[in-house]
Amino acid sequence: MRIAVTGSTGLIGSALVRSLLADGHEVVRLVRHRSRTGPRPDGSTAIGWNPLLGEVDRDGLAGVGAVVHLAGAGVGDRRWTNSYKREIRESRVYGTETLAVALAAMKEPPRVLLSASAVGWYGQTGDRVIDEDSPAGDDFLAEVCLEWEAAARPAERAGIRVVHPRTGMVLSAAGGAGGRLFPLFKLGLGGRLGDGRQYWSYISLADEVAALRFLLDREDLSGAFNLTAPEPATNAELTAALGRALRRPTPFPVPEAVLKAVLKAVLGELAVEVVGSHRVVPRRLLDAGFRFAHPDVDSAVRAAL
Repeated sequence: MRIAVTGSTGLIGSALVRSLLADGHEVVRLVRHRSRTGPRPDGSTAIGWNPLLGEVDRDGLAGVGAVVHLAGAGVGDRRWTNSYKREIRESRVYGTETLAVALAAMKEPPRVLLSASAVGWYGQTGDRVIDEDSPAGDDFLAEVCLEWEAAARPAERAGIRVVHPRTGMVLSAAGGAGGRLFPLFKLGLGGRLGDGRQYWSYISLADEVAALRFLLDREDLSGAFNLTAPEPATNAELTAALGRALRRPTPFPVPEAVLKAVLKAVLGELAVEVVGSHRVVPRRLLDAGFRFAHPDVDSAVRAAL
């Protein structure tokens, strides 16, 4: 199949493109810098787009059977100032709308659009078990996710099968929010945050890619799917698993009062997400028959290394 991918240089996008190319698929990368368009050494091809200006190389999308849309400003990359919050929202909403409108206008549109979302859709949920039938939250990330998913409606109205993978924290030493934990633990500086009872919904990078491939192939599946391991872990459980895998002690918990003060100063409103709790499970993915290679925190941590 000829498959277009946005966000192809990110942690998930890079792994997905490698997987698709290894299986003989033709990959078209959407890139914002025209100087980077054209054939790539790995066998993929890059075409241009400008999501904020609503521009896409539609000729370059000809013959594409599927699109995976992963692009967007990194939620954990910078402190949440008002300007960066605006960038997070606009990069997702405008980018998705630009792509969905372009695909809907094609004479022969792709059969499926996987348009990324996140477990932030549910807001802070404490220790309640959350699946795809749970309501949306009301904080900043939840509002962004609501608009993000809604922006794909032009593609859906054009008859394209639209899937929203709501991804949790991807565990990989290669990068991403989860990857920032590994250097600390290797130095013996890891420890639970506060009381450690907040839930973190994670997924291994291998399972993330496998789930995306599964959703691409299953023509009977559409709508929202939680991409998280079936056994969410508390911060304390994840801390212990990292300590075991790296053979490093984790004896020093960060007091909650100190943690919140420091995080608020460094991260701004993003601090709420770091100390918050999401206990999200992938009910629809499991019901559809997907099987996780790393369903528990110990196996996911080992895979990340």
